[in-house]
Amino acid sequence: MSTVSLRATPSYDTEILRPHLEDLLAPLGGMAAIVRPGARVLLKPNLLNGTRPAQECTTHPAIIREVARMVCECGGRPFLGDSPAFGSARGVAKAHGLLPICAEFGMPIIEFSPGSYRSEGETFDHLRLSKQAMEADVIINLPKVKSHSQLTLTLGVKNLFGCVPGKLKAWWHLEAGKDRLRFGKMLVETAATLKPELTIIDGIIAHEGNGPSNGEPRFLGLLGASRDVFAIDWVFTDILGVDPDAVPVLVAARALGIGPTVEDIEVSGIIADLRVPDWKLPDALMPIDFGMPRVIRSTLKHLYIRFVREPLASTSPTQQGIR
Repeated sequence: MSTVSLRATPSYDTEILRPHLEDLLAPLGGMAAIVRPGARVLLKPNLLNGTRPAQECTTHPAIIREVARMVCECGGRPFLGDSPAFGSARGVAKAHGLLPICAEFGMPIIEFSPGSYRSEGETFDHLRLSKQAMEADVIINLPKVKSHSQLTLTLGVKNLFGCVPGKLKAWWHLEAGKDRLRFGKMLVETAATLKPELTIIDGIIAHEGNGPSNGEPRFLGLLGASRDVFAIDWVFTDILGVDPDAVPVLVAARALGIGPTVEDIEVSGIIADLRVPDWKLPDALMPIDFGMPRVIRSTLKHLYIRFVREPLASTSPTQQGIR
C-alpha cells in the first residue's frame, strides 16, 4: 500500500505550520525516516518564474523554510534547485523572497545542468535529466496545487519536469507535445526515474483557473505528503473532484502500469472533510506542443532574463556550489 497523509492546515504562520508538518509526516515515519545524517537533500519547489508572487503560483516560502529546518534537524544538508521557465533559479528565488531562507540554513541555490543521466522508460530513454537532481541522496518534491491550461492539473509528477535543465523543456514540448498522452508518458517516466523520496504538496493556498500562472489564488487549507508521488496525484485529483481521465499524467501512468492503483492507496486523514466541490479548471485546454518559432522565442527570452535583466537588477554574490 502507498500511504498519502492529509492534514487541514489553516495558515502559513510558523507556529501553525510547524506542528502541522510534523503531524503530516508522522504516518510516513517522520523526516528522520527519510533523511539520514550527512545526506545531500534536494528541495525541489515549484518556482516557475519570477513574476506575480501575489498570485500564489509557486511553492510558498514558509513551506520551503520549515522543510529545510526539518532536514537540518535530521543532520541533512539541503540545497534548493529548480529549472524555471524563464531566468535563473537564483533570480526566481530572490523574487519570491527565498534568499534569506537559504542564508539562514546555509542552503545553496543550484542551477540545474545536463549530465549523462537519461530517463528510464520504454518511450523516453533519451530524455536528459539534471546531474544535480540525479546525484542527490534524497529528493524532496515540493509542488503547488494548481490547475494547468495544458495538462488540467499540475501536482507532484508534473513538478519533477523542472529537473529537466533549462530550455531542454521547451524542446520536449516540441518533440512530445503533439500528443497529450505521449507528453504525459514523458512526465511519468521522468518522475519514475527521479524517484523522489518524499513529496509534500502545498495546498494551503492553491492556484485555480487558468494556471499554471494566469489563474487566481484559492484557499484550500490543505497539506499532503507521500513517499509515492503517483499516489499523491491520484488522491489530490479526487479531492478536487477532477475526472482522472482528464489528467494526462494519470492516464499515462495507468497506461504504462507505473504507480499504484486507487485500491492500493491508503489515506491518513479524512478525505470527505477536505473535498473541494467547486474547483475551477482552465477555461479551455491549450495545445502542449511548441512550434519551432516559439521554442526559439522562448529560448531567447530565457537567455535575456538570465544573463541581462537579472544581473542588472541584482548585486547579489555569486551562488554557492554544493558544499
